[in-house]
Amino acid sequence: MTRPLRVATRGSVLARWQADRVLALLGGVGELVIVTTTGDRDAQAPIHTLGGRGVFVKEVQEAVLAGDADLAVHSAKDLPSGELPGLVLACVPERADPRDALVGASLETLPTGARVATGSVRRRAQLAHRRPDLTFAELRGNVPTRLRRAEEFDAVVIAAAALDRLHLADDRVHRLDPSELLPQVAQGALAVECRADDEATIAALSGVEDRDARRAVDAERAFLAELGGGCDVPVGALATVEPSGVTLTALIASLDGRVVLRTTTRDPDPVRAGREAARVLLDDRGGRAVLGDAP
Repeated sequence: MTRPLRVATRGSVLARWQADRVLALLGGVGELVIVTTTGDRDAQAPIHTLGGRGVFVKEVQEAVLAGDADLAVHSAKDLPSGELPGLVLACVPERADPRDALVGASLETLPTGARVATGSVRRRAQLAHRRPDLTFAELRGNVPTRLRRAEEFDAVVIAAAALDRLHLADDRVHRLDPSELLPQVAQGALAVECRADDEATIAALSGVEDRDARRAVDAERAFLAELGGGCDVPVGALATVEPSGVTLTALIASLDGRVVLRTTTRDPDPVRAGREAARVLLDDRGGRAVLGDAP
């Protein structure tokens, strides 16, 4: 694509890296349009009290809809499960490591009663299930800020992809196997949106799509959508793509981590795999009772 593209993004160092990466894939011709989101304006309140998914994307999407930018680049895990009218999820480029990481100690070496900092109810619930002795502290801020605060706690939890992309992974970083801590839906992936009627931008973005990453993200997002999209209880999902189709492992947990429900589904169609995982957890594994206990 030869015309300069305007790319809407948040202003954090990670968000800028992600937007620059997409621009580079597209040929490097363009400029960043920096947008401040609800989640950026309130850097103290827990994310789930601000409305959860959507607090880091709404204003970025609005910039594209208003014509102030041609496309928006998001961390795919921040994107609500339903598409916004007027926009299309046009591209999922290559996916980075989807796992979470403990910074400061491994899960095995954390002392009894260790204090772990994370703003994610999903991470807290699963860690509490594995280690009921752990205590938790709230943690907000961009990746460098959270890393600087790591020494205040026994460990902090950060997405491995963020550490890798900013070249911040070191010997303090202990990546957690998905069997220990299932990632957030679409963690490690990027989501690129543009206007649904912008055929030139859609065509350009189609050339940098990673087919396997897209199929995995589609499966994980279909799982979240089938749950209701705005689910406030801890949920996670991770899909792997094989020649025969998609294998999806999904999870619903209670906030305190006492109840953790998991299932694995396989299907040639990623959306069917995601929907089936949600239906199994809701209808066969008791998930509706867990959802009913959510505030």
